[in-house]
Amino acid sequence: MVKLTIDKQVIEVEEGTKIIDAAREVGIIIPRLCFLRDINEIGACRICSVEVEGADKLLTACNTIVEEGMVVRTNSPKVRVARRKNIELILSQHDFTCATCVRSGNCSLQEIANDLNVDSMPYKIKYEKRNWNKEFPLQKNFSKCIKCMRCIQVCDKIQSLGIWDVVNSGSRTTVDVSYNREIEEADCVVCGQCITHCPVGALTVRNDTNKVYDAIENEELITVVQVAPAVRAAWAENLDIKEKMATPNLMVAALKKIGFDYVFDTDFSADLTIMEEASEFLEIYKSGGRDFPMFTSCCPGWIRFIKSQYPDMVKYLSTAKSPQQMFGAVAKSYYADILGVSPDKICCISIMPCSAKKKEAEIETINDTNASRDVDIVITTREMEKMIRAENIDFNKLKEASFDSPLGIGSGAGVIFGATGGVMEAALRSAYYFVTGKNPDPDSFSAVRGERGWREAKFSIAGNQLNVAVVSGLRNARELIEALIRGDVNYDFVEVMACPGGCSGGGGQPIKDGYELAYSRASKLYDLDKKMYLRYSHENPAIQKIYNDYLEKPNSELAHKLLHTNHESWKMPLSPLFSMDEDSRFRYNYK
Repeated sequence: MVKLTIDKQVIEVEEGTKIIDAAREVGIIIPRLCFLRDINEIGACRICSVEVEGADKLLTACNTIVEEGMVVRTNSPKVRVARRKNIELILSQHDFTCATCVRSGNCSLQEIANDLNVDSMPYKIKYEKRNWNKEFPLQKNFSKCIKCMRCIQVCDKIQSLGIWDVVNSGSRTTVDVSYNREIEEADCVVCGQCITHCPVGALTVRNDTNKVYDAIENEELITVVQVAPAVRAAWAENLDIKEKMATPNLMVAALKKIGFDYVFDTDFSADLTIMEEASEFLEIYKSGGRDFPMFTSCCPGWIRFIKSQYPDMVKYLSTAKSPQQMFGAVAKSYYADILGVSPDKICCISIMPCSAKKKEAEIETINDTNASRDVDIVITTREMEKMIRAENIDFNKLKEASFDSPLGIGSGAGVIFGATGGVMEAALRSAYYFVTGKNPDPDSFSAVRGERGWREAKFSIAGNQLNVAVVSGLRNARELIEALIRGDVNYDFVEVMACPGGCSGGGGQPIKDGYELAYSRASKLYDLDKKMYLRYSHENPAIQKIYNDYLEKPNSELAHKLLHTNHESWKMPLSPLFSMDEDSRFRYNYK
């Protein structure tokens, strides 16, 4: 233990503790801007500077380790002046037109500037202006970038992709796409982790809310909206609603108030995905398996990753479409027939926790109905939140509403799709039934749950042993694939989610800087699963009906046409690693 004094309080902390954490032990919160624990502890912003007795300059609290007898002042006059100057200098290169910024009211720079009472600008304001492809789902505004390096570190250390890098030098230094590429030429998977970890509005998703409003106002269109499982765990985090009130049915009521004709649940198509994917897996397993496991195909960020990093492994993906795309295909075929309308009269809108879903819906070969596109518009949870805010709803007077039928009926198995391990667990519940004719205990496969980025489990179904793995975060996915290639591990079935924690931590979810909320949101999904009357995808009456009336059976000819896809039918930019020799590639992967 190390004894030190912080703001006249004598404390003892473990050796190796950083000043920022020692201060927190005694209730002192030191402001910071670039800091991300274990990811970006580089002291670039200097906002966390503190005064240490005996030191000839201010030290950064985020990466300075405590020493025996150290005396620290976290808010001395010298510290306050330095912090204010640093914020002013950052603002001098930042477009601080906050009223029109997507992060206004939820911006760390704005908050710290207000806390430090920065009410004028003593320096000349000059920020960078640069063009960006406005059609790409991930948007960068160079005039708002504060060069904190968070996006670089998150993409490197968490996702192992290296999409961002520092470019230029001196006053021209900025953060841009690495290897002098345009973003659409890069192997970016559009996971959005750089967006959710950006402290300001420099990185955002393309705003598609105006397209939604146009569709709602178009009297010739029937607007059908689907809401992904993970959205219900986070939709009200930044709204003035008590957590207990923020039910899925209150969310449905808010969406109906916005003006959607039908509000459906992606849980329905998650159950549909399970029927197809579990059946596909069992066919492969019963035939003796393959050299490599079957990988899940629900996550478009993961699909983009494997296509760009390991293109020879794409053939091991399940051919099942994601729940989003299955829903679009069903909405514009089966449901269009129910309504008796042309598929092009239906505008299918998705509300997703994911930024990569915008890109997925744009894949030309993924559309298999008679409409121009199966999913017309994708908005994120954050975009939905803004649309709800625009309605000025008094939630105390808003009555709950139910999802519409038949595409609004889902099971608990569909709900947990939003958590890492949820797809695997849901698939195993139904696979067990398909093999034995009996339902397992719905929590029999809970061993796949957890917060570790790479988890393994073994299960026995009718005497057959299954080796499965679950990974979230693309560095973990890379390490798993490398282990498979080396022969260090062997699995039958692998679930991969691009975002740490799964969809609940997706790039389109609400942002609370400094907090990782994926697992607390996932726990809400598991709670919802336990409370649901239906907990198995194969027992969903709406799923049974669509097969009886329309699709016939899982993996039927029509099911394959509408619900499956060829992942090799479209192109994805390859990783620059392919231009490196094997040794350099290995060093890059594990740097």
